Amino acid sequence: MRTSSRDARAAVLVLALFACNDGLQPEPACPNAICGRVTFQGTVPDSTDAVYIVAYQTFPRSRNDLFTFQPSLAALQALPLDSASAPYSVLLPTGRYEWVVAVWKKVGALTIANADSMLREAGYYRDPADTSQPRVVTVAAQGLDSINFVIDFAHMNPPCRYYNPPCP
Repeated sequence: MRTSSRDARAAVLVLALFACNDGLQPEPACPNAICGRVTFQGTVPDSTDAVYIVAYQTFPRSRNDLFTFQPSLAALQALPLDSASAPYSVLLPTGRYEWVVAVWKKVGALTIANADSMLREAGYYRDPADTSQPRVVTVAAQGLDSINFVIDFAHMNPPCRYYNPPCP
């Protein structure tokens, strides 16, 4: 009698598991987002307003392209700069992104005209096969984790380095 009661409970449990669409699946680490860890190197400049993680669907080729990133300006979240590393998560629409980059912003009002003096690339997600190149990421609804990289305050670059070398 005892065995049949145990069998019945097991059968109910199996049916309950199969009744779920995908069974018991782990929740995505960062749904609809990219996430990972940034490690900080160097000293944070006194003139720092914030550091953000942004993603570009196409690599910026001009100063006008600098503001085509995701997430929107209103959704940007500054990274905490009070430790040697920090987790981050950035909500992104699904799609392909050519550049995931840490952007340092200087204290002051930012415009397209002064972007080369107010912004710096402080680190980006690199292609492991050629670390001088950015790694393309494709974000799906389940998100993408382990997008880890280093933010190096001693080696920051103005945006014009990427679209107008040499910088003025």
